[in-house]
Amino acid sequence: MTPLSRTADAMDCAAGLDPDGETFALRARRPEYVEGAEACRASVLAPQDDLGLSVPLRAAIARRVALTADNGALLAGYPLPDDPALGALATGDVPADPLQRALAFHTDMIATDPGKSGPGHLQALLDVGLSVPQVIALSELLAYVCFQIRVAYGLSLLEEVCT
Repeated sequence: MTPLSRTADAMDCAAGLDPDGETFALRARRPEYVEGAEACRASVLAPQDDLGLSVPLRAAIARRVALTADNGALLAGYPLPDDPALGALATGDVPADPLQRALAFHTDMIATDPGKSGPGHLQALLDVGLSVPQVIALSELLAYVCFQIRVAYGLSLLEEVCT
């Protein structure tokens, strides 16, 4: 990828950037950032070692976070899982399954009010059967999608100003 020639990535799409626009061109001047953000996305959504958090589960959790952004383009980047139980998790429902219910609660808290979180919330994840590496992987996933929401929002504001 040359600095002035690239294809749109997930962040561009979520922000609604015009590939011929100034904001898109400015991002192209920071290829290490663009490539790094895409590599991070891939590593949290579909890692080589999923640590027992399947790719469909990760997609459902990511979509649940994306729901909080009120951004249809961002949400489109996280398709609805085929599995009905994961689909319910992805659309904001409260699952009956204790593990999925704990994941939903934690996801919602981190996405909407991360300052509420504390050691007890992490212990609740361990209590339903997650391992410490899984809690770390979940935290990385949540952090990435929350990061994407904020960057996409900022880029969309720049896009408005630059057009």
